[in-house]
Amino acid sequence: MLRSLRRSFLDFWPQACFEREILRRRVLMRDIIICNSPATVQEAFVDNARVFERKSPQMRHALRPLLGDGLFISDGALWKERRRVVAPVTHVSRLAALTPPITEAAAERAAAWSRRDPAQPIDMLAEMGHLTAEIICRTIFGRQLGGGAAATVVSAFAEYQRAVAQTDLISLLGLPDWVPRWQPRRARRASQRIQAVLDGLIEHVLSGRAGDEASLIRSMAEGINPATGRPMEKEAFRNEAAVLFMAGHETTANTLAWAWYLLSQSPPVLARLQAEADALDGPARFADLDRLRYTRAVVEETLRLYPPVPLLAREAVAEGEIDGQAVRKGSLVIAVPWLLHRHRKLWQEPDAFRPERFLPGGEAATKPRYAWIPFAIGPRVCTGAAFGLTEAVLCLATLARVVTPWLVPGTVVYPVCRLTLRPGDTLPMLLVPRGAAGHAQGGVQPGVQAGAQAGTRHG
Repeated sequence: MLRSLRRSFLDFWPQACFEREILRRRVLMRDIIICNSPATVQEAFVDNARVFERKSPQMRHALRPLLGDGLFISDGALWKERRRVVAPVTHVSRLAALTPPITEAAAERAAAWSRRDPAQPIDMLAEMGHLTAEIICRTIFGRQLGGGAAATVVSAFAEYQRAVAQTDLISLLGLPDWVPRWQPRRARRASQRIQAVLDGLIEHVLSGRAGDEASLIRSMAEGINPATGRPMEKEAFRNEAAVLFMAGHETTANTLAWAWYLLSQSPPVLARLQAEADALDGPARFADLDRLRYTRAVVEETLRLYPPVPLLAREAVAEGEIDGQAVRKGSLVIAVPWLLHRHRKLWQEPDAFRPERFLPGGEAATKPRYAWIPFAIGPRVCTGAAFGLTEAVLCLATLARVVTPWLVPGTVVYPVCRLTLRPGDTLPMLLVPRGAAGHAQGGVQPGVQAGAQAGTRHG
């Protein structure tokens, strides 16, 4: 099992796990409890969140070199202080003000795509990474900054994911947190590259050289730490900017890459999405969201099949109870969206790609509240969930207006989860201009396997 974990967090789940409601086992010196039903997820992560709020040792130690004591891995009083400062800057009430950089960057990418040679494949995973990094860079630091900084962070984070240790054997042996965890030199170098970029951008904004341009980092600078009555310290700024950058670009980039893959395998779904996008007056804007319900359903169904963070692990900070059984302090309590979203007792044909599930009156509306948890749950639910979902919808609609991406023939797509869920290291696709022969005519397109259609299974 440990060998499988080093390859990917998804490779060791037996078929029975897609039907069970709770799973328990002992691994070395740790109890592991998998909450695999909406009821057990709610009990552990919502009703007893105080006991099961702390991120797992593996997650803390894997991300600490990159995020420091940032919101994503902190807990207790520090987590509460930071969340009070950070949460308001990405609150749903600010979406209208935060989305112009999305529309601008997506329109620029669409224009660049329309000029590309359709015979030359692109790496859609990297392409979406650069797009979402550009968006989050403009959103966090203002529209004057972007480009080179975004590219550096994308390449460095990809390197970090490849290099960072995937298992924490020390914690499974029951050893305490203060025992040093070794991370490969490549991971340390990648985190240093990211931190250097962020330090430079923060200095540029806070020194006044960026003028009065609105940005998330400026909003955080104006926020008050409730514990001290003063703004956050410079290191805290850097750590929270790293959290926003990682959460704001990596997860949305993966979601968009998976969406393009699914659409390339489902021509009727793609045709319906493009028809919806074509009805807009131009690049998708915040005001268009109500007209993009099917596009949103495509994104939500993508998040069901390929949740960007497919495993949510917590460490019990005290004795607790789940499903009527005692949970010892130090146990790992885990919700696995990868299992829950494909649970055979929850979803009809759970491996099929059917965006209609998420349309009004669709199957998703009949499910328990915690059957779909792509943005985590409880007090630690992602503060940028609304922003990320909106970003994916606007980008998908804008780009689908100009080209039709098809998977390069012969490409095998295999999900790999380290820190996040990616379609391997690359996703080669061809960008067919809209109106090209055979486009959206219902025939089998380049890269679409024979028999692919709406409802294609993705097990």
